[in-house]
Order: sequence, then C-alpha cells, then structure tokens
Amino acid sequence: MPRKVDSGFDYDDDYDVYEDYDYDYDYADDYEVEEKGTAPETKDKQKIGSIGVWRCPICTFDNEDSMSACDICGVLRDPLVKVNTDSHTAAAPFKFNAPSPDDLVSNGLRSMKLKSRGNVLSEKETNILVEPELATKRSLLSERETNIPVESELAIEGPESSSASGTGDKHNGVNEEGSASGSGTERGKSNVVNEEDSASGSGNEPELFDSSMSVQTLSFKSGKAEIISEGKTASISQYNPDTWMIPSKEDDELSQLNLAIVGHVDSGKSTLSGRLLHLLGQISQKDMHKYQKEAKQLGKGSFAYAWALDESAEERERGITMTVGVAFFTSKKYHVVLLDSPGHRDFVPKMISGATQADAAIIVVDASMGSFEAGIDATRGQTREHAQLVRSFGVDQIIVVVNKMDAVGYSKERFDVVKQKLGTFLRSYGFKDSSVVWIPASAMENQNLIASPSDARLSWFKGPSLLDAIDSLKLPARDYSKPLLMPICDVMKSNSQSQVSVCGKLESGAIRTGFKVLVMPSREVAVARSLEKDAQQCKIARAGDSVTVHLQGIEGNSVRAGGVICHPDYPVKVANHLELKILVLDISTPILIGSQLEFHIHHAKEAARIVKISSLLDPKTGKTTKKSPRCLVAKQNAIVEVVLQEAVCVEEYSNCRALGRVFLRVSGRTVGLGVVTQIFNKMED
Repeated sequence: MPRKVDSGFDYDDDYDVYEDYDYDYDYADDYEVEEKGTAPETKDKQKIGSIGVWRCPICTFDNEDSMSACDICGVLRDPLVKVNTDSHTAAAPFKFNAPSPDDLVSNGLRSMKLKSRGNVLSEKETNILVEPELATKRSLLSERETNIPVESELAIEGPESSSASGTGDKHNGVNEEGSASGSGTERGKSNVVNEEDSASGSGNEPELFDSSMSVQTLSFKSGKAEIISEGKTASISQYNPDTWMIPSKEDDELSQLNLAIVGHVDSGKSTLSGRLLHLLGQISQKDMHKYQKEAKQLGKGSFAYAWALDESAEERERGITMTVGVAFFTSKKYHVVLLDSPGHRDFVPKMISGATQADAAIIVVDASMGSFEAGIDATRGQTREHAQLVRSFGVDQIIVVVNKMDAVGYSKERFDVVKQKLGTFLRSYGFKDSSVVWIPASAMENQNLIASPSDARLSWFKGPSLLDAIDSLKLPARDYSKPLLMPICDVMKSNSQSQVSVCGKLESGAIRTGFKVLVMPSREVAVARSLEKDAQQCKIARAGDSVTVHLQGIEGNSVRAGGVICHPDYPVKVANHLELKILVLDISTPILIGSQLEFHIHHAKEAARIVKISSLLDPKTGKTTKKSPRCLVAKQNAIVEVVLQEAVCVEEYSNCRALGRVFLRVSGRTVGLGVVTQIFNKMED
C-alpha cells in the first residue's frame, strides 16, 4: 500500500482510513482492450480525465489537470515517456540512472520536512505546509512538451529558491531564502550555501525561523564543508536605512565613548574609576561617606572608592574586581561609559566579554617597585595580556596611566623606566606612539585626574590631565547605515512583568521603541518594548550606544548572553565550524591538531578543537610559507580550522569586525588571537 504523507490535517478520531478502499472491487470490469493494441485504460482513469483531474500513481491523490506534479508527494505526472517509432507507441527502455518512483516520493517527503516554518500559511488558519518548490517545478514543466526525455525533467528538479519573489540562477549549491518583504538579493555562487531568512509576521507572538535546519541536513549529504556565500553581504549593500536611524546635525546630544579600564590586578583600576566619578559628581557625598565607613569596618579603608564599582559582597571581601563594572560620566566632549574590567587572571573571560565593547582603553600601571615588573611578566602578567587583548578588540587609542606615583615619590626616572619598557611592548603589538598618551597620576591623592597636578613633586610633567586626555580621544566610525546588530552581553528576566531585558552595545544600525528584532541563535522575533541608556528611558539608540533593551513577546529561555539581536531580514550566521587566521602568542606547548581550546568571540565562550592546520603565513606579507605544518609554536601566523562544541553567532571579519574577532585560551592563558576568514555550514560533532 502506498505511503501517506501527513499534511497537517486534523482528522476526526472516528475516521477510518480504510473506508476509502472498496475491497469488493472487480478490476476486470474496468479494462477495455482496444482494437489497435494500445495500453488498456481503466474506467476510473477515463472518468478522472474527463473531469479535469489526474490521480498520482504513488499516493493516489487526485490532482488538478493543470498540475504537472503531485501536490502531496511531488511525483511528476508523466514519469514514463512515450517514444514515437514507426507510428507505434511504446514505453521507453528502463534507465538505471533514473530515479524510481519510490525515490521521487522520498525526495518529496524530505523536501517537505526541510522547508522553513516561515512558509506556513498563517493567514488561512490552516496547518497545511505548502511546498514552495512545487510552484517553480510546475511553471518550468508546463512550458515543455509531454514527450521530453526523463533526463531533462530530472535536471529541472535541482535545488530551487523557495522565495516567491524573483528567481535565482541555477547552481550546484543550495540557495535558501525566506519570503522577504524587502528588496531582492543577488544569488550566491556555485557550490555554496546561501542562507537568508526574513521576518514578515505581525503581533508580539514569537516567530521561528528554521531554515538553517535544512541547510545543515543537506550539508551532511555533501560529505564536505561548504562555504556560506556572500549573498547576504550583497543584500546588506542594498539596505536602505530609515531617516530616523541616521543622527541629524541638529541633535545636541554628546557622542558616547565606551572606555575600558584594564591592567594588572591591584594596579588601582577600580579606585581610579571611583575617584574620577566622585570628582565629577557622579557619586554623592552621602554615598561616599557610606562606602568609607563600611570599608573601615572591614579594615579596608583604602578600598572605599573602589566599592563604588565593586558592589557585590564577594568582591568587597576579597578586595578584587570579579565582573565588569559599568559607570557613566560626562566630559566636555563625550558622554563616557566606563567599563571597569577585572585584573585577576582568573577573570580574564569576564574582561574579554566586557571590554570587547570598548572604543578606547585606559591601561592602569602600578608604578611601585616590583608591581610594574609583575604586570609585564611573560607568564602571569596581566598588563601584557590585557594590552594584547585590547589591541585585538580593534582598539588603537589608549591612555597609559602610571598610577600610585606617590609610592615612588613622583619620580620622573621611574616614570621614564615604565614608559620605555611598556612602550616597547606596545609598539610590538601595533600601537602607534601617536595614539598612546602617557599620564603619571595618583588616584588616592587626586593628582592629575581632572586638573593639573598640585603636588610640586609632579611639576616636571607638562602634559594633559586624565580628563583632558579622554577628551582628546577620537571616536571610531559608526555604522549607522547598516542593519541592526547588537551582541548580547547580559540577560535579565522579570517574572512579574513577563519581559526579558538584554544589555549590549549596538555595533551597527539603530533601534527604537516598538521595533521588531530577531534574537539569534534561537531565531525568534520579539518587540523592543522600551529602551534605556545610562539608566534613563530613551526612544532611539544608534550604533555605538550601550543600551538595555526590554523585549516583549519572547520567553527568557530563548535569550542568552553571547547571542545577537539583529534585523529580522538580515540574520547573523550561526555555525560551529570556522576557519581562522590567528597569531600565536608566547606559548611553551605547541598547538597540534586535536588540541582543546577555549574559544571566545564577542560575549560567547565555547569549547573548541583544532581540526586542521592549513598553512603558515609570513607575518609581513601574509603569503603562505608552508602548507599543512605539524604544529604551531610561539609568534607564528597560521590558518587553522576549529570545531566548536556548540554553534555561535558569527560573521566573517571582512563583513563584521565585532562578530569576527576571536580569542583562543588554554588553562587560563591566552594563546592566540585571530579573525574569522571563512564559515563552514557543515555542523561537526
């Protein structure tokens, strides 16, 4: 008995599937042998032909006469072809390389299972899933005569675009697009997979985009990784932002500057931040008195300013920063967002997650004897590691604050030694001397923070104060004209209000209240109910702003830190098999094929494994110097492939820098920095 396809109908419980079959049927009465020896035809078939329908030979479904393929299983109407020979009609010889009807049914079933949920006809309130590929097949087949060869018909059944608007060029890959409401996109090249979804739903109910499932399943059949095409990049180039997304010259708001404060543990980062906030009026005298009193009770009076940012009980008890503290203040030129990063080596992943949002950085150095040397130590020094990470974030402007100058009597000689040793290291990692500002200071004694130093022992320094140095920084270019993209740094769930709040920095585009967003990798659509900047309600946030977005219409388990909020028509890619271009840092153990690593990208962290070392690169020219090396050692540049334990939101570095920078760590140490050069769609185990 032919298999039935479950098309989503709600059958009654008392319905018997065998009621449609008459077992007392006499087949002999149906056959009428014609005089000229033509193939016999049943009465049923003649009757069906007379009323303009034809019956599928596989699933027995009655299709309209205008359809060239079965609406249920996708089988062609005339799988066997008649060949005219001497005015006699005969069946074509059997083709061993042609698929059987069972194969055609299997292909039809598989294509129905792999289609996107975005093709569900919600407007008709039905559960029938429409196969969009059949429309293309029908239009192609109707233009051809019924006596075309079987091979020609099968050639037509290659991968077709499921988009209802526009047709793409035929290629050997899979071009999968949802029915987008925006402008058309260029098709990808051959042997690639173009995965694009679009959101066209309405209301606050979550919508699901599952087209990646079909791409992943098809990629397993190919047996080798396929590169995701640049079709999405072409569509982004055609993206036209609305007028409200571009800031106008009439806006009087100060530009936002995201400033990360990094450095070795106990160098005074939190104390410097707290003192600066207090001097600028961001911490009231009442709160400051409270911090001083509580710190003295625990015997840590010198930590009073640090407690303005280190708010948790564990941080205050241990006397170290464990998470990234966020604070705000306003200078003459910028609205500054301070990102106070932890300095202890155990919390470098937290530092990476927070400081990756930075536009510029302040590196705090302890000037006291022995402390500076410990910070730049090659094995455990966090000044060295933080400087490397900050540079890999794309930050090229830094302020080096040589703190605790009071501990060395504001010695110019000590300042010069620190500047010479640390400056050599910074230049080796790509920092230009013109982009580095050196400032001697003392946070505890308020020297050279917001005004010129008052201590005569620091009269030899003629440079700017810390606040003036911050105003001298230049903002990087903002991508206002690109689609919305915001990596999720933190997630807060409110059970009472049934909403989910996410924090992060807008890398591109803009968002406003009531705007629909796509949450990746869960692929669910939500609505931005409200926005907050600096704990203040706002209506619009643009690229470069650090915001809190309160989402509505989505469950909390569908949102996670390390995910991405993006434009519904321009989803980011999700993959676990990547090709990287990396720089190996100072390591003692070589990196081999099969080495286990910690993979960090924006706010996501996953376990990873090196599966291939493709080549070594010349550090100056970037050309390949050796193919398939056995291992990687310190200071080498290489192309490698990694497989992650779970898929992450990622983009190629050439398309999006924020989602294309990666950091590799092993046993609490950063061993490599790099960028994503290719994304493979094959999901590896």
